[in-house]
Amino acid sequence: EGLIEFYDSFKDMFEFFCKNTTIHGTIRLVCSDSNRMKTAFWTLLLLASFGMLYWQFALMFSQYWAYPVVLTMSMHSGPKMFPAITVCNLDPYRFKLVSEHLVQLDHMAEESIAFLYGINTSASLFHVNENIHAKDLPSIGNLSRSSFKLSQNFSLLRMPDHSSRSGKKPSSVGFRLCNATGGNCFYKTYSSGMGAILEWYRFHYMNVMSQLPVIINISDHEEQIEDMIYSCQYDGEPCRPSDYVHFHHPVFGSCYTFNSKGTDPFWTATKPGIPYGLSLILRAEQKDHIPLLSTVAGVKVMIHNHNQTPFLEHEGFDIRPGIATTIGIQQDEVNRLGGNYGKCTTDGNDVNVKLLYNNSYTLQ
Repeated sequence: EGLIEFYDSFKDMFEFFCKNTTIHGTIRLVCSDSNRMKTAFWTLLLLASFGMLYWQFALMFSQYWAYPVVLTMSMHSGPKMFPAITVCNLDPYRFKLVSEHLVQLDHMAEESIAFLYGINTSASLFHVNENIHAKDLPSIGNLSRSSFKLSQNFSLLRMPDHSSRSGKKPSSVGFRLCNATGGNCFYKTYSSGMGAILEWYRFHYMNVMSQLPVIINISDHEEQIEDMIYSCQYDGEPCRPSDYVHFHHPVFGSCYTFNSKGTDPFWTATKPGIPYGLSLILRAEQKDHIPLLSTVAGVKVMIHNHNQTPFLEHEGFDIRPGIATTIGIQQDEVNRLGGNYGKCTTDGNDVNVKLLYNNSYTLQ
């Protein structure tokens, strides 16, 4: 009955509120009204309590709107799809389709090395039959008789090293790249002469390989998988022709990717250990290969995810011939939350960038 009364003054209403509310300490404001010091103390204490209350509210709401994440780790044992494995020969194959251009490039390399160091490399470094001619392809013509010429504006030379603190100004090996008229040249020096020669040779080799028409199936003119892989087994079972995909790398030559899609149940890993993984016996053949593109013998191996383009220059590792190598792998899977937890995209549709490849994207 007293709750719906209309009070004559704000003081009466405040006194009724303090006596009936469940907030601790408010009744002290009324009971101690005869002692102003006590009333002031309880007033300050009540205001401080309200301040602490709203400060806690602010902390809780700020933490809530920050979308915190609790990290939990757990271990599970179950079948897992084996990763994709890419194996490449460290030396690219010498294509007969552009053999005449490669012979010219070898002669240019011989002359450059002889000019720089006075070393005759024709008998020790280049094992090339100069009588090799490109095959006549009726559909595209003879590539060796095309109008393509090796650029003489990109040459090796010795350049003085002005950064040296000694007064003699020692020279270093580098190359000069000029435009078609011989002007506007770009100079680059290397601390090692071998590094300069390899970079110079790779530049010309890329230009030569670009003369191969895109309609040519390179795998028809390249070494076959039997020439590189003697034996292939997975989980004790021999590999099948459908288990690998062949592609040509401009620097590492023939490459084969095993389990590239990751959809075949044959590649399901049920047990850990060497006998249940992929076992390969490889042959690092150096015959008719190009030594100035790679100074080592062996194979390049990269373990990566499915549907991922292997960037062998940045990732992967070398395996030298004549030894048995065992590689143990462990997969760490990271799932990033999108939405309010981060600027992540699932398929790229919400990003204003056109994807060029129908593969999973990596940093490279």
